[in-house]
Amino acid sequence: MARSTDPFRYFNSSPEAIRLVVMMYVGYPLSLRNVEDLLFERGIDICHETVRLWWNRFGPCSPPKSA
Repeated sequence: MARSTDPFRYFNSSPEAIRLVVMMYVGYPLSLRNVEDLLFERGIDICHETVRLWWNRFGPCSPPKSA
């Protein structure tokens, strides 16, 4: 039996939304709540704790956060 290597397999959100959240948090000097507010303006309603969870899970695969 082959195991799936998709890192997004346990999440209900789309991989594109998760990548957007992680890239916003990594690429810009934003707080978790700032990312939450920006995404809410784009029609994506998530909690800042979801941003933190996704950052902890997918952040190490992303480039380092700018100062």
